[in-house]
Order: sequence, then C-alpha cells, then structure tokens
Amino acid sequence: MELAEILFIPAIYMPARRSFAATPSPALDAARAADTATTDPLLASFAPVVAPDTRILILGSLPGTASLAIRQYYGHPRNAFWRLVGEVIGVDLYAMDYAARLATLLQHRIGLWDVIAQARRIGSLDSEIRDHSGNDLLTLIAGLPALETIAFNGGTAGKIGIKALGAKAENYRVVVLPSSSPAHAALAYEDKRARWLAALRSSSPPMSPAGPQR
Repeated sequence: MELAEILFIPAIYMPARRSFAATPSPALDAARAADTATTDPLLASFAPVVAPDTRILILGSLPGTASLAIRQYYGHPRNAFWRLVGEVIGVDLYAMDYAARLATLLQHRIGLWDVIAQARRIGSLDSEIRDHSGNDLLTLIAGLPALETIAFNGGTAGKIGIKALGAKAENYRVVVLPSSSPAHAALAYEDKRARWLAALRSSSPPMSPAGPQR
C-alpha cells in the first residue's frame, strides 16, 4: 500500500525518486514469492509402492489435501479407491490400517504411484493443478519385469501418464479408470465398481497373492 501511495505523489515533491518504481526490490520480490507460495503451494507426490513382481501399476495424478496431510495414498475418507481395489481382489482393504493395505496390495502384485512429481494446486481438484513436473515413469517400469497392466486412476492421470510413457505404452495393457475421487460424482459408485472390475479383473494372469519366489 505504501508503494502505491509513493507512485501517486506528484514528482515535484520527490524529484529524486522518479525512478523508484523501476528499481528492482529483492525484498519486495521475496515477499511476493512468499505470498504466492502460501496461497498456491508447491506439492510433492509420495514414493512409489512397488515390488519386483508387480503386475498391475495403478497411477493417480497427485495426492489430495487430505492425503498429503496424513501422508497416505488416497487418504480422504470419501475417496473410493480402497473400496474399489478391495472389490477387485476380494479383500476388505477399507477395514485395514494403512500399512496392511499396502502390504496386501503388494501381495496381490499391485503397485501404486502418481504421474506428477511436483505441482502447484489450491485445494484437491485436478483442474487446479498447474506448473507440474512428472515422475520418471519410464525408469520405474524398467525395473518391474513382471509388469503387464498400467491403470490410470482418472482422466488427468491418464492424459499426463500416457504422454510420459510414449512408445513404451505399447508394451503394456493400458487402461484409464474412472476416478475414485469424491469430486468425480458424475458416476455412481456402482458404475465405477463395474468398470474397475471389468478393467482389472480381466488382467492376465488372474491376480492372486504372490507365492514363494523361486
């Protein structure tokens, strides 16, 4: 506010400060940057959850606010992810604690990650994501020799992820699932369930807990 008042003072009263507005101000720039970071923070995704025998990799866009707050994939209580995947493998994942959920996914050869490494976003909507940088999907899948299916949780993840995979996408079965997010309310849970079951249960070979490694 003080800067605006100075700029509108007639030059006759402050002849030595006519060029003040054009003078760089590191302190002012830092303040503006800090204000931007507060209202539009830089967010980062979690580490991947995979094993060498992972056969299905489910990729989201970027963890939402609730997930980031508790440092858990799909941490919003209304996000249907754990119910949907539980339906696919026939296990009540929603009733488990977080560590057990992850362990059970790995036993069923399912891995998790996100396509976005860092981005700015206010709230949790994918439509608010900007200035994003992608995770290194190619390096990850190169270390998963048993990988067969790459499933994207929602259209934003699919759009970014398929572009990142490039020609490598041809080596896998790639599916884009309806988002498990509560923000994707246009599709009822039963419709999402049907599509997730059709896409993931048809993966070959059938998913079952991994046996002893030989």
